[in-house]
Amino acid sequence: MLMHTSSATSPEELQGWFAGRLPAEWFTAPPEVTTDRDEILVIGTLPEPELPKDASPETTSAARAARIEGFREDTRAHRIRIAQEAEHRFGRKVSWGARCGDLERAFTTLSVPAMTRLRMAERRVLDTLVDTGVARSRSHALAWCVRLVAERQEDWLKGLRDALTHVEKVRSEGPTG
Repeated sequence: MLMHTSSATSPEELQGWFAGRLPAEWFTAPPEVTTDRDEILVIGTLPEPELPKDASPETTSAARAARIEGFREDTRAHRIRIAQEAEHRFGRKVSWGARCGDLERAFTTLSVPAMTRLRMAERRVLDTLVDTGVARSRSHALAWCVRLVAERQEDWLKGLRDALTHVEKVRSEGPTG
């Protein structure tokens, strides 16, 4: 059962908890910890595999993928134990990922349903994506649209997130009651 006392958990507290809880030998730097209302995602950087200086890009890519997959398999039981502690403490599911060089893989991530009401013109957009084979369903089409906005509007979304952080800071400095 998840405790739901964590809505005010700061990113700094999450970062600190995971940095203190994870084995030091897992990653080459403190893990990257991101969160939303439902999930905490922990991504750590793994050491580069030792390869000859003249290794091909294909060799390097295969070695990095194998390093990530090895980490995933070798640490599974320990990650599950840490995730259970964090889920109880922070009231959110924990997902994991790893980065090696320029390759990043997330595993055990959530796919959370989001309910929305759409008017005919909006449904027509989704149906066009389905009818043309871009998406398998309206749900898949909506997820595709969200990913597209995230890719194309990252600066704008970052500005919104920064503004929200400022609002949360001002709220925390206000009167309590």
